[in-house]
Amino acid sequence: MPLLSLDQLANLTQTEEPSISIYLPTERRSKETRQNPIRFKNLIRQAEEQLIEQGLKTQEAHQLLQAAHELDTYDFWQHQSDGLAIFISPSLFRYYRLPLDFEELAVVSDRFHLKPLLSLFTGDGQFYLLALSQNQVRLFQGSRFSISEVELENVPQGIAEALRYDDPEQQLQFHTRTQPARAEGDRAAIFHGQGGGEDDAKENILRYFRKVNQGIDELLKGQQIPLVLAGVEYLQPIYREANTYPHLLDKGVTGNPDILKAEELHSPAWEAIEPYFQQAQQEVIERYQELAGTGQTSNALPEVVSAAYYQRVDSLLVPVGIQQWGAFDPQTNQVEVHSEQKVGDEDLIDLAAIHTLLNGGKVYAVEPEAVPNQEPVAAVFRYAS
Repeated sequence: MPLLSLDQLANLTQTEEPSISIYLPTERRSKETRQNPIRFKNLIRQAEEQLIEQGLKTQEAHQLLQAAHELDTYDFWQHQSDGLAIFISPSLFRYYRLPLDFEELAVVSDRFHLKPLLSLFTGDGQFYLLALSQNQVRLFQGSRFSISEVELENVPQGIAEALRYDDPEQQLQFHTRTQPARAEGDRAAIFHGQGGGEDDAKENILRYFRKVNQGIDELLKGQQIPLVLAGVEYLQPIYREANTYPHLLDKGVTGNPDILKAEELHSPAWEAIEPYFQQAQQEVIERYQELAGTGQTSNALPEVVSAAYYQRVDSLLVPVGIQQWGAFDPQTNQVEVHSEQKVGDEDLIDLAAIHTLLNGGKVYAVEPEAVPNQEPVAAVFRYAS
């Protein structure tokens, strides 16, 4: 399953009109997957109708959507995650299978509608789980409600694979011994000709984990999503020594992950990560309340949109499932808020959130009632206006 990086998100903000954004929840099980193409066709039809309403001829609209139509095959629908996001413009076609349970949505605008993706980059429940032993490495992308395995490339699957070619002249060979008392069933690799002492064993594991970390760090580069480690107690501090991903949590899941399926790892992973999200969100709300009236906060959407674009927003709370249509002209710094969507409009909440993220700020997508005063947005600025 491909990951969506912050760099890819940034690329999606650089589009030419018209820009078509389609989101749909997808089923994974064989019988339920029959709902996927039905929802898909309905949303494609809605997008085509919007294109025609905005001035395209029927043939032009159909041609623009042709690449999406070609996705509709039996094999495609048998390999889904929790949600599917599709982006189409005259010069771009991208789709992502993601562990997000999207609401069905088709939006045609001058820019892609990206707010449903924000939870991949914000503090509202998205996390990664790295399950590793000396025999296997698995990475999962999870949320409060689901978890999916991520396909790994350039990550060694076990210590034997990682170190096999490190010392070709010595042609080191591996065997394993079981350490049930210390490693809860995990197997430790020992090298013929190296003595097999504790220090040698730990050093070999550290070399292995540095190679794992190199692949994981490259895969998650630029992301701010927390990473939870799952592994036997003996291995976790060794991996932490090798780790360079800045968002690895101190608390992990202890035990041998090799014997557990994704669904069995989800519950203990969420138990480890939930306090992190609750604390981060509460700290932002408290900071907003403390700074209210100082010129360093705002819940006025036009002011927040401008501040986000010009890199002033440090933290932003936005409500999930809410759109606020309008237009922003960065040349004149003018923001128009409309009660209903007009041709050329974009979701101003979406715009503020995306630019906050791209400019290094933090965004928290929360339930509408969690935004202070239940306003469309609540922002903490880097400095007072």
